[in-house]
This record gives sequence, C-alpha cells and structure tokens, in this order.
Amino acid sequence: MMATVGWIFVIVPVALGLYTYIGYPLILRLLARGNPPRRSTVTTELPLVSIVVPAYNEEAQIRGAIEALIAQDYPADRRQILILSDASNDRTDEIVSEYSGRGVELLRMPVRGGKTAAENASCALLRGDIIINSDSSVRLHPAVMRRLVEAMADPRVGVASTRDVSIAHATVAANETEAGYVGYEMGIRALETQTGGIVGASGSGYAIRSNLHRLPVRADLSRDFSAALTARTHGYSAVSVDDAICYVPRTGSLKVEYKRKVRTVARGLETLFSQRHLLDPIRYGSFAWKLLSHKICRWLVPFSGVLGLIGLALLATVYPWAAVLLGISLIGILIAGIGALWPSSRTAPRAISILTFAAAANLAVIHALIRVLVGHEDHLWEPTRRASTSFAIDPSHQASNS
Repeated sequence: MMATVGWIFVIVPVALGLYTYIGYPLILRLLARGNPPRRSTVTTELPLVSIVVPAYNEEAQIRGAIEALIAQDYPADRRQILILSDASNDRTDEIVSEYSGRGVELLRMPVRGGKTAAENASCALLRGDIIINSDSSVRLHPAVMRRLVEAMADPRVGVASTRDVSIAHATVAANETEAGYVGYEMGIRALETQTGGIVGASGSGYAIRSNLHRLPVRADLSRDFSAALTARTHGYSAVSVDDAICYVPRTGSLKVEYKRKVRTVARGLETLFSQRHLLDPIRYGSFAWKLLSHKICRWLVPFSGVLGLIGLALLATVYPWAAVLLGISLIGILIAGIGALWPSSRTAPRAISILTFAAAANLAVIHALIRVLVGHEDHLWEPTRRASTSFAIDPSHQASNS
C-alpha cells in the first residue's frame, strides 16, 4: 500500500512538470503550425494614446523613463504622458514637474494606495483611445508605441503586450538565469498569440483599449494580468507583439527577485480567483485551457514537488534507486541553499545559480499561496528596485536580433 502511494506521489509531479514546461509549449507549437506569426498593420490613422507610468520614490529612474517616452516615434500631439506618483516622498514629483513644458503630466496621490489604486484614480484624466501602461524601471524601444497601436488596429484585439528583453547593467551582478526564464516566457506568449491570444500581459508594457481600461479593478489585484482576462471576458483577444521591445533590467539579487515573485504570484492568485469564470472550457474554449496550463499548472508544480519527495521517501524503503534519487534531490536542495547564501550571483557557478533560481522561484509560489490563505494585509504595491537603467537604446534593435 505504501509503495502504491509512493508511486502515485512520484508520477504525478513528474507528469505535471513535463506537461507544464515541455508538453504545453510543444502542443502550442503544433497548433501554431501553418499560422504565421502575427504581423502589425501599418496605419496612417494614429489614435490618441495615453501613456501611464506609476511611480513611488523613483528619483533614480523617472528621468530616464520620461526621456524614453518622449523619444517614442509617435507624434507628440497624439500622445499624453501621465506619471502617477503614489505619494512619493523623494524628488520624483520635482523631476517630473521639470518636463511639464514638454507635455508630461503629473498626478500625485495624496496618500499611498498602491499601483492599481493610482491607475484607477487616473482614469478620469486619460484622454487616449488606447492606454499604454508601463513602468519607471524599464525602457521602451522608440518604436513600441507605433507597434502596439498597429497591433490594435485589428478590432478583435483588446490588449497588446510588449516583448520583454532582459538586460544587465554593466555594474550590477544580475542573475543570468532570470534572463533565460524571461526568454522562455516570451516564447510561450508568441506561440499563444499565434494560437488565439495570451492569458497575461507584461506589467512592463502593454496597451489596452480605453473602454476596457476604465473598467474598475480592485486595488489588491494585478492590473496587467487582469487586462488580458478582462479583454477575453468582453470578447477581445490579448496578443504579444514581437517587435514592440521593452528592455527590463534584471534584478540585482536573488532576495529582490524572490520578493518580487512572491508579490506577483500572490496578486496573480487573487486576480485569477476573482475571474475564475474564465476557467470554464465550455464558455471560453482554448483560453480556459491556456489559463489552466500557463498559470495554474505552474503554480501547482512546487506543491507536487513536495509530494514527489514524500513519494521517493516511501519508495526508498523498497527500491534502492528511489533512495539514490531522494539523496540526489536532497543534495540539490542543499546546493540551492548554498547558492542563496553566495555573496554574488555573478561569482556563483552557473549550475548553482540555476538550481538556486529554480528553487527560489518554486518556494516563492508556496510562500505566495500561504500569504493569500492567511489573508495578508500588505496589499500596497512596492515597486521592484532594479538597477539604474541609464543605458542607450539602439533604435535599430529589432526583434530579429534581440
């Protein structure tokens, strides 16, 4: 009986992990065969676009973010740039005010309410037919606005997301494994786009139709994840635009990345629960399948891994190979723990960095679920502090060579 339970506990996580990270992408690739990658439609009728950038104590980043927005290849009279200061208490507001003569607007929240609350409050000031949401720590390629607008020339598209490119600042010991994960995620979104649409937009940069953006979103939920869900609920699709490139600096430490992951997953869990009707395959077809595969299955992998260890422990009493695999797994966990204590991810051996990043990412999911279940009170948005992005963007950088 114990051996039977052990086999079940081992087979389930292996099958789930293989399906989630290998099977699901392969199925998408098969479904995408014969469907060419989505191409933007060049249009001469440029709609009015509002760019919204939330900021909390971003004096080190906000100037570069504004300069990148002003440099967008889009007519200045067809765009609105609005910076949302979430009651910043540094020089953020002062720096933004320096650009008032160049069409940059500032909305200061009287008290901190979080990113989503500030975005909700800004709706009354937005004039654009299309709203582009971005972040002060990233940099948009000069062609991003046009590419997102062109993607939304298709009336079926309600949300268009950028393609994130993970970069490292020359002076920062950033996590290269994070870059690999970002690239993997962007590949999945490209395949999802070819097969009908993505299930979550990038918080670093995405465009949404004004009528969808103005729908209220609870302050404790993730607006970027919610955007794609809201679009599908109202009959639109959400797409990833390969040639709308957003440069995202890697986090400078595993600790920062871990905290970001916990916050992101916790808000994602609450967001999906609030729109759980989209998991109904009868009403939403392949979108429900994608949502289950891309989000829920990934969130279940860490918990199934715990079952796998228990299963190996049970089988180890009968099968020597199970004892060997259990020992290897425990050694891997130990190595991951050593990597977490390494002074710098840049100096850590690559194998240790990969194990540590994977372990931290999975542990963050378990941590996030616990936070949700116990009803954590820290719903306030805390921006991820990334390296200062004072680098030059090459306007000739295209999707094909990124």
